[in-house]
Amino acid sequence: MLDRRKYAIKERVGLFKLTDAYDIYDGESGDQLGIAREEISGLVKVVRLFVNKKLLPTVVNVYAGTEEKRGPLQFSIKRGVVLLRPKVDIITPDGRTVGYLKSKLLSLGGCFMVFDPSDKQIAEIKGDWKGWNFKVSDNSGREVGVVAKKWAGLAKEMFTSADNYAIALNDGVEVQAGFITLLLAAGLAIDTVFKESNQ
Repeated sequence: MLDRRKYAIKERVGLFKLTDAYDIYDGESGDQLGIAREEISGLVKVVRLFVNKKLLPTVVNVYAGTEEKRGPLQFSIKRGVVLLRPKVDIITPDGRTVGYLKSKLLSLGGCFMVFDPSDKQIAEIKGDWKGWNFKVSDNSGREVGVVAKKWAGLAKEMFTSADNYAIALNDGVEVQAGFITLLLAAGLAIDTVFKESNQ
């Protein structure tokens, strides 16, 4: 699942939901590769009724397979309580940190940095003025990939919070081990960690 260069993420529609769920597809073949589910405690769900969920801790677990045939855990996205700048850790099933994402304090359209486990910044993900399309650049400023919001139709956009994203690593770009995991995690984190508000 973590060896593709293009992914499509489709958020499951829900009018009054306390947690988010996504289906993950191969961006070229359209085959479903996995699912991502926000899995939080009952206490956090209750608190979300009164407090903006962007400020509360969350965990998004990414599994291979489908909802009906769920496979093994691939990685987890974890965020603690947010004060000013959210930090999002990307964790393997055995508890190792692949890297983390940290938002910039002020940016038009959203921007966050991608760090490896040794705290070295390896990329920056910066949104356009609408915060819909994001460019992924390495430390030299070279664009290596994109995360783009896809239009889901007027009724869906107006009456639900469901979003769809396309994630792609640019052709010919070679990246270090773990970068694909970080790129896929970034696509999920943009929506569920950085952009979502209470329903």
